Amino acid sequence: MQNPINVEITKRFYEAIKMLMESRVIRGRQTYCTLANIDKRNFYKQEKDLDANLLQLYWLVPLVKEFNINALWLLTGKGNMFNKDITPLKK
Repeated sequence: MQNPINVEITKRFYEAIKMLMESRVIRGRQTYCTLANIDKRNFYKQEKDLDANLLQLYWLVPLVKEFNINALWLLTGKGNMFNKDITPLKK
């Protein structure tokens, strides 16, 4: 069983991914996996089982650097999800 703090960070990670997809900023999960160089099998396994302990810290970096996700929110749940307004990914 994973530490509860890790599980909460993992939940927020997937919440942010879902928001980016719903806002059409990214096309889908595979788009993010490609951008972040994540093995999509691990991405999907972790999403299905939040206790799986597969999430790596480098998975979080593009959310903060490329998509303006608030790092404080991502790690602690405090503040807004976004640092500023989001815009769709350029084609």
